Amino acid sequence: MEAVATRPSVPKSEPIQREPGLPQALRARVEREFTRRFQEQWGGRFILHGQPARSNAVRLDGNDYLSVTGHPDIVAAQIAALRQDTEAVVQSGVFLLDDHPSRALETALAHWIGKDDVFLSQSGYCANLGLLQIIADAQTPVYLDGLAHMSLWEGARAAGAPAHAFRHNDVAHLERLLASHGPGVVVVDSVYSTTGALCPLLDLVEVAERHQCTLVVDESHSLGTHGPQGRGLCAELGLTHRVHFITASLAKAFAGRAGIFTAPAGLRPYVQISAFPNIFSSSLLTHEIAGLRATLEVLRGADEARARLHANAKRLRQSLADAGYPVHNGTEQIIALEAGSEPAAIALRDAMEAHGVVG
Repeated sequence: MEAVATRPSVPKSEPIQREPGLPQALRARVEREFTRRFQEQWGGRFILHGQPARSNAVRLDGNDYLSVTGHPDIVAAQIAALRQDTEAVVQSGVFLLDDHPSRALETALAHWIGKDDVFLSQSGYCANLGLLQIIADAQTPVYLDGLAHMSLWEGARAAGAPAHAFRHNDVAHLERLLASHGPGVVVVDSVYSTTGALCPLLDLVEVAERHQCTLVVDESHSLGTHGPQGRGLCAELGLTHRVHFITASLAKAFAGRAGIFTAPAGLRPYVQISAFPNIFSSSLLTHEIAGLRATLEVLRGADEARARLHANAKRLRQSLADAGYPVHNGTEQIIALEAGSEPAAIALRDAMEAHGVVG
């Protein structure tokens, strides 16, 4: 008997099921916190979504500070990993042994930054959340700069720690809070992600040491762009050995998808069994690890690109200041055009996009 191919039966279409109605409390919250703002202030358009960038647009909306995306060495490393790796198992990073490529990347990053050890995370957000969660608790106050990244605030909340905000870059205010609430964890960004302001790190380190505090510095916007071989602002100022923990997103100068935090020698087993984002998130894929490892080597030798970045930032800042824009709150490659209200920000965005500039 010959086998005869038969046409697969087409299942009858199921009636479309409606989503369950939202609870009254949630509908009231959306109405209270968002709907009027969306309709009246934003004009029914999402505030961050303007027009698609044209092919000849000037793009000022990315974090690839040194333009490493598409670098042939990085792409070649990613392709090689995809072609060679046929036995990778996607799992939580805590299960990965020392012979895994991620451990080699962590070791290379630690040597580059100048710290004992480094932990890879899914993102800079996860790195900050996981670190704060394990170094603070309900008895450990956390002191955060008012402009510290949201992930750092969430880390303090995850730790159940009392959080105290000090005025942006106001070391004297921090010291008064420390005198009132006692030693704890001081948390700052090296370069602030909203204004491009530099943290007065030397003064912060001295205050933290004087009050016997743990110091956490988020170098997301300075790792790769500042310091010798791009090793960060702490390295540029000679402070790496006086900072307890350094964190960073690798989605900025590294143009990848990961985050890191450093740790002293001997803390690895504690971190692996205690930091929730590291335990309950899957590890990076091997081609991502290979790309980040190649990117590290590119960044080591990117002095010319770093110089060009800082020169471009200085030139643009000066030109904007000359045109009357208030950009005096920062100095680095992040430039904030503070329009005022949200409708004013939308008007500024639309005017810039009309001239082919996407921010």
